Amino acid sequence: MSSKSTQRNHPVSGEPVDRLLKAWRGEIEARYVYDVLARREPDKRRQLILHQIADGEMQHRLRLEARLSELGEPLPDPKSVRISPWLKLQARLAPQDKLLRAREAAEDDEVLGVYGSSTGDPATDAVLQGIRADEAAHSKEVGAMLEGPVPDPQPLASPGPQGRLDRILGRERWHRTGSGWISDAIYGANDGLAAVFGIVAGVSGATNAQDRFVLTAGLAGASASALSMGVGAWLAARSTSEVAAANLAHERRELEEHPAEEKEELSLFYQLKGLDRKDADELVEKLARNPEAMLQTLAAEEFGGLDPGGNPWTAGLAGFVSTAVGAIIPVIPFFFVGGTTGVVWAAGVSLVAHFLVGAAKSLFTLRSWWSSGLEMTLAGVIVGGATFLLGIVFKAST
Repeated sequence: MSSKSTQRNHPVSGEPVDRLLKAWRGEIEARYVYDVLARREPDKRRQLILHQIADGEMQHRLRLEARLSELGEPLPDPKSVRISPWLKLQARLAPQDKLLRAREAAEDDEVLGVYGSSTGDPATDAVLQGIRADEAAHSKEVGAMLEGPVPDPQPLASPGPQGRLDRILGRERWHRTGSGWISDAIYGANDGLAAVFGIVAGVSGATNAQDRFVLTAGLAGASASALSMGVGAWLAARSTSEVAAANLAHERRELEEHPAEEKEELSLFYQLKGLDRKDADELVEKLARNPEAMLQTLAAEEFGGLDPGGNPWTAGLAGFVSTAVGAIIPVIPFFFVGGTTGVVWAAGVSLVAHFLVGAAKSLFTLRSWWSSGLEMTLAGVIVGGATFLLGIVFKAST
C-alpha cells in the first residue's frame, strides 16, 4: 500500500492541518493583493514581476491543497476566505510602495509564525519549508523593486536612449503611483473638522453656548477653512507645475549651451551608481542621440524627477469640498438645538467624525484603522477640551 493511501487511512490532525489551513488562507489573501497591485502598476516590467509573484502565491496554494488532500482533509471553498473590505480599499487606494513594504513585512511575520517551526509531521514540514524558501525569494524581489528601478533585461549596449530613460525614471513613476486627490481630500476633511470643532468649542465656552454666536462663528470658520484650503491646494499644485517647468527650461538651456559639460555630468552620475567610466560614457552617448531623452534624464538625476504635479483645479476643488464637509460637521447641531444640548451634540458628532476620518487616513498610512481612529479622536478631545476651557477663561477675564 502506498504511503499516500496510508496517510488517508490514518489522517494527521491538529497542528499540521491547522498550520496548512492558516497558510492556505494567507496565500489567497496575498495573491489578491498582488493581483490588484499589478493591475494598478503602469510600468510593464514591474507589472510582470507582480503578476509572477501573484502566480507564485497560487502555486503555493495548490501545494497546500495537495498536502491537505493527502491528509484526508476536505478542501475548503476558496470563496470562504473573506478579504476584509479595508484590505480591498487599501489595495486599490494606498500608495503602492507603502503597501508593498507592508506586504513584505506581513509575509516576514507569516514565515516566522506559519512556516518557521515544525508541525511534528515531516511531510507537512517539507511542504511548508519549500514555500518558505519561495516567500524569501518573493521578499527579495519586492525589496529590489522598492530600492530602485527594475533592471532592463537586455544587455547594456543594446537598448536605445529612450529605453534607458524609462529605466532611470522608473523609480519616480513608482513613487508617483498613489492615491492622488483622494488622500488630499481625506486630509482636507481632517483639517476642516479639527479647526472648526476647536472654534465651536471655544465660542461655546465663551458665550455659554448661545447658538446664535456659535452658529455664526462656526459658519465663518467653516467658510474660511474651506476657501483657504481650496486656494492653498490650487496654489500648491500650480506652483509645483511652474517650478518643474522652470527647472526643465533651465536644464534645456544648459544642455544647448554646454553639451559636453552636461554629458560629463550625467556620466559622473552613472559612475556614482556603480557603472564603470566606459559603460557610463557609452550610455550617455546613446542618450545624447535623443536630446529630449537626454534632457529628461538629466532632470531626473539632478532634481530627483520633475513631477509636474496634479491639475490645480482638481486639487483646489478637492481641497475646498473636503474641508467644507469636515468643517460643517461640528456646526450642524446648532441649526436645530442650542445651549448645552447643542454643545453635547456637536461634541458627539465631531468625535465620531474624528474617528471616521482617522480610520480613513489608515488607508494611506497602512496603520491599524482602529488605532488611527482612536488617535484622531483623542486629538479631537484635546483640541475641543482645550479651546472650550480657553473660551471660559476669556469670558471670565472680560
